[in-house]
Amino acid sequence: MPEIARRDVFQALADPTRRKIIELVAKDPLNLNSIASQLKMTQPAISQQVKILNECGIVDLETIGRERLCKVRAEALVPAFLWLEKYQKQWTERIDSFEQYIKSLDKKNKSKKVKHKKNGK
Repeated sequence: MPEIARRDVFQALADPTRRKIIELVAKDPLNLNSIASQLKMTQPAISQQVKILNECGIVDLETIGRERLCKVRAEALVPAFLWLEKYQKQWTERIDSFEQYIKSLDKKNKSKKVKHKKNGK
């Protein structure tokens, strides 16, 4: 029997709808109908997205009476945070370098304008 690959946190975060669901239920646990109405989607569509989040371990579903409440398991987002954190310094350095490059271009353009004015052009 073939093994079914378990979904991971990165697959869950890749979809904008799932990211919105995480944002909503991170504030307060919500039932599926509340999530659906806030995102202006059908309840079956939300159920499908929540199922993926649940398979990834990001959202827990708790049944209380007839309601199924979605709760975020923040610790499940740690692998994504740690992975992104590794690249934060690298991207900060690249952005700083790009900013310095833009400033140097700006200085060159200003000095050309000043020379142009001095030459009477």
